[in-house]
Amino acid sequence: MEFRRINGLPPYVFAQINQLRDEARRAGRDVVDMGFGNPDIPSPQVAVDKLAEAARNPRNHRYSASRGIPRLRQAIAELYLRRFGVELDPDREVVTTIGAKEGLSHLMWTLVGPGDTALVPTPSYPIHIYAPLFAGAEVQQVRLGPQEDFFSNLLDSWERSWPRPRVVLFSFPHNPTTECVDLEWMARLVELAREREVVLVHDFAYAETAFDGYRPPSVLEVPGAKDVAVELYTLTKSFSMAGWRVAFLVGNAEVVGALTKLKSYLDYGTFQPIQIASIVAMNEAPEYPLEVNSIYQSRRDALCDGLERIGWTVPRPQGTMFVWAPVPEAYAEMGSLGFAEHLVVDAEVATSPGVGFGVGGEGFVRFALIENEQRINQAVRNLRRSLTKLG
Repeated sequence: MEFRRINGLPPYVFAQINQLRDEARRAGRDVVDMGFGNPDIPSPQVAVDKLAEAARNPRNHRYSASRGIPRLRQAIAELYLRRFGVELDPDREVVTTIGAKEGLSHLMWTLVGPGDTALVPTPSYPIHIYAPLFAGAEVQQVRLGPQEDFFSNLLDSWERSWPRPRVVLFSFPHNPTTECVDLEWMARLVELAREREVVLVHDFAYAETAFDGYRPPSVLEVPGAKDVAVELYTLTKSFSMAGWRVAFLVGNAEVVGALTKLKSYLDYGTFQPIQIASIVAMNEAPEYPLEVNSIYQSRRDALCDGLERIGWTVPRPQGTMFVWAPVPEAYAEMGSLGFAEHLVVDAEVATSPGVGFGVGGEGFVRFALIENEQRINQAVRNLRRSLTKLG
């Protein structure tokens, strides 16, 4: 049979690594899995307790609201005011989404279609590339990375694109490269969008996941940003609530309103006890992201220090829960997928091959900081044994 929208999808390269990992584990080998960025840190206990309490109330078993219950939208507005100094109207400038991926994918349905173009970084979290494509739009991939001037590349891509792009999709701190920007950089992008009548979509997945004193800026902190920008904020990483699927689109009222209208036809919102518990997480555990960050920072240091000791020097990220590691020169000819396969089979360490994040990811692998320090040290020992060409 022929299927629409999915026939053109490339093979999911991460699945190849997962298959090798699973085969090794079935054979009794202890693979340290640092591939999939699935947080292992527990959610706030106050939220778990509230979820259990709310789930026992039959009134919460009925359909909820696709836009999110009012108190939940009020809670994220209060968080934005505390955290970023940004005022949001919870009725016009906030809509709850069933995770950031759902919100982003459906948002693209409202912003682009056949004949439109979106500018997206490469490498990127895969849904950033494919959400506009699912909506029928063209995607121009813009180089981002340690040796790239992303802003200049973005401007160049806009000038060379026809028809002119309607959307710029970006995310800082960035997955997978861990690149970070400051508020001044955001201000330049807002100015560009205002001049060229482009909608900015900022996936702020790692809004709270930062180290060494770095504070990720919200694009909405820029004066006038609401004229052109929306932002996706999620509880997944900051509050370690990945499986709860609670996120928000905030910012420009027209764009938020468009997604709200679309979602009213598509869903009835997240299970209401989850929404109620999410309110408690934001209001009663506002410092929980700091606890999460301290764990990720310790893991980051354990991994980066360990790789340094075995002769594999990698940048130390200021944000995200990842380490973006260049494939060592001695193994470069293998490519990122071949190298990641080698690490699973020979070193019993699973990573994500950079090419899975787009053409700009070739030459890198991504480590997810989802194992404790003991397991990270085990991974480093395995890598030392396997990567003999490092000397």
